[in-house]
Amino acid sequence: MSSQLTLALAGTIRHDGDGGVTDDLADVPGLARWLSEQAEPLRRHDDDLAPPTDLPDEQTRLDVVALRRAVRTLLARAVAPAPPSRADRSSLLTPADAVRHLNDAAGALPTSPRLQWPDDAAPTLTRHSPPAQPRTRLTAALARAAADFLTGPDRERLRACPAPRCVRYFLQDHARQQWCKPSCGNRARVARHYQRHQTER
Repeated sequence: MSSQLTLALAGTIRHDGDGGVTDDLADVPGLARWLSEQAEPLRRHDDDLAPPTDLPDEQTRLDVVALRRAVRTLLARAVAPAPPSRADRSSLLTPADAVRHLNDAAGALPTSPRLQWPDDAAPTLTRHSPPAQPRTRLTAALARAAADFLTGPDRERLRACPAPRCVRYFLQDHARQQWCKPSCGNRARVARHYQRHQTER
């Protein structure tokens, strides 16, 4: 699903458990690990994508990180008027620049419809793209997944987790869900309790 891949990319910026933020894509081995974890969702967006072990190099990492910044900018815009993730408050692109970056990445790998009609089966329509550098295929797949998500129905359920220290975006499963996971809810309640007691002193 497009939402799974897009939120996984955005989620490579996460809290480190000590009040700070960590970047899972800070180096090439980190990108390699993430690509391995996302191999199946990526394959759903591009069957011809090279195996993850063939992809990572520093330029690929820089391209994916730049695309992630555009994606997180657009996720921040999608949750408005609610505040964006704490990690994004000072690092966002302008929405126009983010859209341009996403469109450029998605459009770097042109696709065309291809009709297939075997003698003994019904016709099918597939999408074909010409050979391209693995880096181009990867960023195009990620950009197209983000575009699909941002224009699809799941966007309405997108939220930025308001729990202390959390910097994740998530899809709200039901109207009363406020946090991305129960541990964030617990942390928010503890923080509120502490703040109340400090105020009463």
